[in-house]
Amino acid sequence: MRAVLHRDRVKARVVRLDRKGRPEGRVVEILERSKQPIIGRLLQESGVWLVAPEDKRYGQDVLINKGATAKAMVGQVVVVELTEPPSLYGQPVGRIKEVLGEVDDPGMEIEIAVRKYGVPYEFSDACLAMARSLPDKVRLQDKKGRVDLTDVPLVTIDGEDARDFDDAVYCEPAKVGKGKGWRLLVAIADVSNYVETGSAIDVDAYDRATSVYFPRRVIPMLPEKLSNGLCSLNPDVERLCMVCDMLVSASGDVEAYQFYPAVMFSHARFTYTEVATILSNTRGPEAAKRKDRIDDLINLHDVYGALLKARHVRGAVDFETTETQIVCDESGRIDKIIPRVRNDAHKLIEEAMLAANVCSADFILQSKHPGLFRVHEGPTPEKIDVLRGYLKATGIGMTVGDKPKPAEFQAIADATKERPDAQQIHSMLLRSMSQAVYTPDNNGHFGLAFEAYTHFTSPIRRYPDLLVHRVIKAILLKRKYALPALPTPGEAHAKLARRLASRVRQPENKLIEKIKPSLDMQAWEAAGLHCSANERRADEASRDVEAWLKCKYMREHLGEEYGGVVTSATGFGLFVTLDAMYVEGLVHITELGGEYFRFDEMRQELRGERTGIRYGIGSRVRIQVSRVDLDGRKIDFRLVREADELLSRNGKDVSGSPMQNFKSAVKKAFTKIGGKDGRSEPKSASGAPRKSGDKKAAAKSRRSRK
Repeated sequence: MRAVLHRDRVKARVVRLDRKGRPEGRVVEILERSKQPIIGRLLQESGVWLVAPEDKRYGQDVLINKGATAKAMVGQVVVVELTEPPSLYGQPVGRIKEVLGEVDDPGMEIEIAVRKYGVPYEFSDACLAMARSLPDKVRLQDKKGRVDLTDVPLVTIDGEDARDFDDAVYCEPAKVGKGKGWRLLVAIADVSNYVETGSAIDVDAYDRATSVYFPRRVIPMLPEKLSNGLCSLNPDVERLCMVCDMLVSASGDVEAYQFYPAVMFSHARFTYTEVATILSNTRGPEAAKRKDRIDDLINLHDVYGALLKARHVRGAVDFETTETQIVCDESGRIDKIIPRVRNDAHKLIEEAMLAANVCSADFILQSKHPGLFRVHEGPTPEKIDVLRGYLKATGIGMTVGDKPKPAEFQAIADATKERPDAQQIHSMLLRSMSQAVYTPDNNGHFGLAFEAYTHFTSPIRRYPDLLVHRVIKAILLKRKYALPALPTPGEAHAKLARRLASRVRQPENKLIEKIKPSLDMQAWEAAGLHCSANERRADEASRDVEAWLKCKYMREHLGEEYGGVVTSATGFGLFVTLDAMYVEGLVHITELGGEYFRFDEMRQELRGERTGIRYGIGSRVRIQVSRVDLDGRKIDFRLVREADELLSRNGKDVSGSPMQNFKSAVKKAFTKIGGKDGRSEPKSASGAPRKSGDKKAAAKSRRSRK
């Protein structure tokens, strides 16, 4: 392992199995060296310059020759390009390619993350030149062949800090069949009109595949002229859009839909908070400012109620989870961490977007045109077995079948939401599910309980949505859209391409060998894998920045005590999320007390063998912030041992509210006998105060009991 670094591609041979049956191997050959630059801090030890990698997965420091320091100062964060790979007898050697600055500079965490995860953060010159050549507004020739919706009062509803608006909505009552219903319009920015297939902007957008969101900064998929200008549905200006025009029945079913290109005029820019306030009081001061739009908002809320009803009938999974928002000050430090509150306005837009996405998937399926679907497969048999065991161990009188349906998960969640361990149960239900991916094979969306689902509503920030728009346009024109031979950006995509050489995912959810897979389907499969991988990359980069900010924040609170909830239990300790700050840290198993704790995988908890004390997901604890590792993005807690937070002798978790009999036992054990400080003197077995000569006997007795 001394001759290889993180991200190198190697050939390995399995040489043995360890005691747990896990394979152990030996590197036989180094096939490919990673070209990814290394980010770290420049140090000088005994006259030798070296860079300590910020990513701890690089197990070795990089030596820097005297003439290759690029005038960087000791302690600064730098980007290193390797000139000599490591060997069995020598460290890697490199040269400093870029100096990022001091570790405490504002925004340094983002500069590190984008390079650490290989996020493209600079547009190519060709892309920027093409963006500059685009018009500043909708031209007369752009409106040809489009439906004129400028008189329809479409509005946007987004967060207070949103800068780009890619969706607008409008709803009015309509007759659906013989009953009442609504006509719901979802207008989405027509990015495909400006981003032509294979163009310089398209290549950069495909490379990024998604916008990456950090606190105080966004790395967009498209140049700003498009994302915040031409393709943003800003109020009081004309914009090109693709429209999903739906008829929704009183029961929430989409009875009919159609797609068409249009030109629109946003009549208002609402925020979620504003809409929720207006809907809660249509005669209040907020409503008075928007009196022309009140009826439209009421219609939107009515159709939302119908769509929500259909969601419940469908049995879609809908767990309430707490999402947080990091609020930074002007210097980039965390000012506070607050929970994101989802009101009816959030849910209203979410249900409207879900309806449009389902129609998009159905439209592509009906036309038998290849495209990318958003697939969320059900739990694997192994995860089902673990979940069943957990439900049985916790005494829940419900279980799931061999091929579970989303409604089974939701039923368990609804039946247990009042239990004290509800958070633990819901967490286990979520963990048993798979991650959603993009693929040309429609295997349905398990969580949302849809037979077909895709992404249509965010082409400004997601490349799969842009592809869906192009496919829908091709179908409307009775043509076939073919993916271009786009360049394969980076090492990650090369790995995906290699995976495609011999395998293609099939609808029956099995990987089977294909002798000569269709080049067209192989291209769609590659695009799906690439977009899925870059979505994960964006999530990892965002989490890394948030972890950095939280670590810097908690460094100012070392030694302070907080209440928290156990959010995960492992064999090496407990992860605890603080109530007031929503920051997660680790209580290592060695900080749980002077006894042996065994991890119960079935119950997802740690249990003390001697006392029966149990710590599981949802247990309330009190901790002290003991250590913060900024480089490792780790926060360590120490459990504060207080009588009021111990557990009863029968092993039941009292979650911060101890049993009365245990309270009395504690009081009896610590009865005051007249000491000035209120503590009892140690006594011998006979009850008399213990003499100093009894200490050896007491120690021997303790050892024999152990």
